[in-house]
Amino acid sequence: QVQLVESGGGLVQAGGSLRLSCVVSGGTFSRIAMGWFRQAPGKGRQFVAAINSIGKHTAYLESVKDRFFISKDNAKSTLYLEMDSLNAEDTAVYYCAARGITTVATTGEAYDYWGQGIQVTVSS
Repeated sequence: QVQLVESGGGLVQAGGSLRLSCVVSGGTFSRIAMGWFRQAPGKGRQFVAAINSIGKHTAYLESVKDRFFISKDNAKSTLYLEMDSLNAEDTAVYYCAARGITTVATTGEAYDYWGQGIQVTVSS
């Protein structure tokens, strides 16, 4: 059973940065494509970023392009999301997700495993 555990969230001022991490266990990490999603209060789940199994192909939500950077360290079985120039609209619970297929996916239905979520709050 694949398990995902996020860390690195918290409270940050507008314009600041955070790095989220997601440690994966129970699977062959180098064969897993992964993604980050978020859910703001009162809103549905939203795709944020995705990366293929070997870390060469990525996809981003338009509003986070050039501010967020997704990466994958296969040696550490860890997924990262570097978030810069944060604003209040980025406030949400962030989830990492994994799929047993190597290619990038931008919809939640394409993912098989999910972390428990971690809060990111940006104060203005």
